Amino acid sequence: MLTGKQRSYLKGLAHEMSVTASVGKAGVTETVLKSIDQYLAANELMKCSIQEGAGLDAKETANLIAEELHAEYVQAIGRRFVLYRRARDPEKRKIELPR
Repeated sequence: MLTGKQRSYLKGLAHEMSVTASVGKAGVTETVLKSIDQYLAANELMKCSIQEGAGLDAKETANLIAEELHAEYVQAIGRRFVLYRRARDPEKRKIELPR
């Protein structure tokens, strides 16, 4: 579980990021989950969006994906949300969270 300080730090990192995955009208499919899982394994932090007209809530969708992929929900603003998952391999960790 992320502390408030860690969440704020990750929000700052995510601010400059581009959206790297989109959830479409079909919702959270296996393909979307696989794509997000692979990206998190390589980068730890990612920004996703929900396509217009999908009718999904960003916070609910982010929490669903986070639970499914053992990741952490960072934030949701509008149709965008940010997820974080620490790399399992210490050598591949790119983000050092504040304590």
